[in-house]
Amino acid sequence: MWLPDAASWNIDIDRYLNPFLPPPPWKYLPYPVSWWFGYRKNPPRALGNVLIAFWSCIGIFCGILLIEGVSRHVQVFRDHGAPIIVASFGAGAVLHFSAIESPLAQPRSAILGQLIASVIGVGIAKLFALNPDAENLRWIAGALACAAATVVMILTKTIHPPAGSTALLAAVDENTLALGWLLVPIMLLGCALMLAAALVVNNLQRRFPSFWWTPEDLTRQKPSDLEKTETKYEPSLGSSSSPTETPEVQLIIRKGEVIAPEGFYLTDEERQYLESLVERT
Repeated sequence: MWLPDAASWNIDIDRYLNPFLPPPPWKYLPYPVSWWFGYRKNPPRALGNVLIAFWSCIGIFCGILLIEGVSRHVQVFRDHGAPIIVASFGAGAVLHFSAIESPLAQPRSAILGQLIASVIGVGIAKLFALNPDAENLRWIAGALACAAATVVMILTKTIHPPAGSTALLAAVDENTLALGWLLVPIMLLGCALMLAAALVVNNLQRRFPSFWWTPEDLTRQKPSDLEKTETKYEPSLGSSSSPTETPEVQLIIRKGEVIAPEGFYLTDEERQYLESLVERT
């Protein structure tokens, strides 16, 4: 049977990309600067849902307004009859400002997901347009565009739900179809403006992003660090024991505070749970 074998298939693109990526530079910048890029020396305090709702309202309003305002003044967009904003940015704004700890809202997914979806959506629409009966096949093009974009986002770890809407619109919506490849720069500009608004609004009292590319630690270990790594010996029956190196990871939990090492990602829910354990002791 092929199903059991297929169940174990996994493509981890970060396994091949991360060794070539530099660690984030934020801790080397002045703290007042790196603050606005989501870097914190200490984890931020959890907020109640009233403040989250307040900042979400402010952020969504500012983000959408910024995209619409800029798009109205880009001459090339106006010449091609582009809408002042693509509808999928509405869902993107909700993620950017209310679910800011979600991996789906981080810059990697938000920008690359929309880029992938717009390219695939327009590409499939162009291919279907070669068929003389393309008008009657548009419904198939939309389904294929959304499905194909989702597959690529899964394999590249760039899942961004609003991007599925972008791919669908690129293949079935008449106004979006007319834009052709111009949709790609429209989406990239909108993503950049939404990210800029999120970096300002979300860092006033919260923290965004949680990570830019990956929550994993991209710092390369130095030889001196490797010597300090804890060594465990796991003997096996009938053979000599072999050392297995495992780095030591420490979480510091104090009343009202959880301190994790750099590169170790904790959501607010996980922090609150750990803090609640301390309260009960």
